[in-house]
Amino acid sequence: MKTTVKTIEGSRQGLFIGGQFVAPKNGRYIDSFDPTTGERWYELAEADADDVEAAVSSAQAAFRDPTWRRMTQTDRGRLVRKLADLVLEHADELADIETRDNGKLLKETRAQMRAMPDAYHYFAGMADKLQGETIPVNKLDMLNFNLREPIGVVGMITPWNSPLMLLTGTLAPCLAIGNTVVVKPSEHATASTLALAELIAAAGFPAGVVNVVTGTGKNAGEALTRHPGVAKYVFTGSTATGRRIAGNAAENLIPCSMELGGKSPHVIFADVDIEHAVNGVVSGVFAAAGQTCVAGSRCFVEASVYDRFVEALVARTQRIRVGHPTVDVTDIGPLALADQLSKVEGYVASAVKEGARVAAGGKRPQSGEFGRGWYFEPTVMTDAQNDMTFMRDELFGPVVGVMPFSSEEQMIALANDTRYGLASGIWTKDIDRALRFANQIEAGTVWINTYRSSSFMSANGGFKESGYGRRGGFEVMREFSRLKNVIIDYSGAMQDPFVIRLK
Repeated sequence: MKTTVKTIEGSRQGLFIGGQFVAPKNGRYIDSFDPTTGERWYELAEADADDVEAAVSSAQAAFRDPTWRRMTQTDRGRLVRKLADLVLEHADELADIETRDNGKLLKETRAQMRAMPDAYHYFAGMADKLQGETIPVNKLDMLNFNLREPIGVVGMITPWNSPLMLLTGTLAPCLAIGNTVVVKPSEHATASTLALAELIAAAGFPAGVVNVVTGTGKNAGEALTRHPGVAKYVFTGSTATGRRIAGNAAENLIPCSMELGGKSPHVIFADVDIEHAVNGVVSGVFAAAGQTCVAGSRCFVEASVYDRFVEALVARTQRIRVGHPTVDVTDIGPLALADQLSKVEGYVASAVKEGARVAAGGKRPQSGEFGRGWYFEPTVMTDAQNDMTFMRDELFGPVVGVMPFSSEEQMIALANDTRYGLASGIWTKDIDRALRFANQIEAGTVWINTYRSSSFMSANGGFKESGYGRRGGFEVMREFSRLKNVIIDYSGAMQDPFVIRLK
C-alpha cells in the first residue's frame, strides 16, 4: 500500500472516484489536525456537489456495468476475501493512520484492524447464500417466487471515532451483495478511509464500485444526501445530523439505516463483585475517551452498595493513565476534536451548577504534553439526578454520572427514562433479574455482566432516537438488498383478462 503515515504528513489527499485519486473540481482543501498536538498534519479535499455528482455517476455506471453486475456471487465473495487479506496485511499501518487522525489508543485501533478481516470473510461467505423463496398459490400452473437482488448505489456517511470499523459493518455486506458505494467520511478523520480505498483498488474491484468523497457535511454531505441517484443511505453519528439526513433523503423517498446517539444505562446490583463491576463501568464509559455511541454514561447503583461502589469507582478512575495514544501504558488518549473538548467541559460545568459533584477528574490535565492536545481527565460525577442536562444529553466524552436506586421497578423506570435506546448493561448474579431487565429495557443491545462486547455476526441497532435499521449478522444482508416478486403462468392459456387469478 502506497499511503503511509509518512506520506500523509503534510500532504494533500484527493478524492477517490472511478478507481483513481483525483483533485476536487473546485481546487479547495481543508486542514486535518492531530488531536495530540492540535496542529495540522495534512489537507483533505473539500468536495462539493460537482464532485459528489461525479462519484454517484461513477457508482451508477459501475452498478450497471456487466463487469460487476454480471459477476457471479461466488466471484464477488472472492474479491471481498482478497480485500480482507489486504486489510490484515496492512492492519498495523491502517491503525497508525487512524490513531494519528482521531487520537484513539493505538492498541485499540490495532485490535480493530486485525479483527476487521474476519468481518470481511464472514460477509464474503454470504455472497452466494442470499436466497429467494417460492410461494404457494391457488393455481397449480403458476410459479410465484421472490428474488433478492442488490439495491444500487449506497451512500455511506461515517463518523470520526472508529471510521474503518464502522464502515466495515456495512461496506462488506454491500460489496458481497453486489451494490456500489459512495463513502463520505467525517472531515475530522478521513485518512484511513482513503488508505482503504487503495486496498480496494489493489484487490481488483472494478473502477467505480467504491468511491470516497471527503469534505464537510455542509458541502459534500449535503450534496450526497440530496442526490436522487442514491438507493439507500447509511449514517452513524449524532441524532441531530441523522434527522437532517433523513429529511433530505425523504425528499427523494430514499430509505436510510441509522445508528445515532446514545445515553446508555449501566446498572449495578448489590450481589455482584464490586471490583468486577467497576472494571465493567470503566470499560463501558472511559474506553476511547468516552467517544462511543454505546458509552454507559448513566450509572445506577443499588442503594445498599452505592457508597462502596462509588469509592471503588473513584479509586479506579484515579489510576487511569491519560497520555499519548501510541504509548502502550496509556489508558485514555485525547478527545478527537477541539470543539468536543469544549463541549465536555461545558457539560461538567452545567452538572456542577445543577447540583452534581465532581468526585474524580473534571478538568483538562495541565502538565507537559497535555497543554497542547485535546485531553480531558476521566470524570466521575456523584449526586447525579436523571433529569440533569449531562444525564440527558450525549456527551461523547469520559464522564459518568452515578446515582442510587432502591428497587428493580425504580431502576427500570430510570433506565428507560431517556429519549435514546442504543445499549444497556446490567451486573447481577441473579439470572432471573437479568432476563427481566433484558425483556423490559428499551435498548437495542443488552449486556449482562459485560460491556462493549461485540460481534459482526449479531444484528444490532438502536431504538427511539438512537436510530433504526440493523447491522451485522444475516439481517444486514436484507437491509442492503431488495425483494422482487416474480409470477410465471406456464399454463399456456390466458383466461378471463378481467379476473385476477392469483389469490
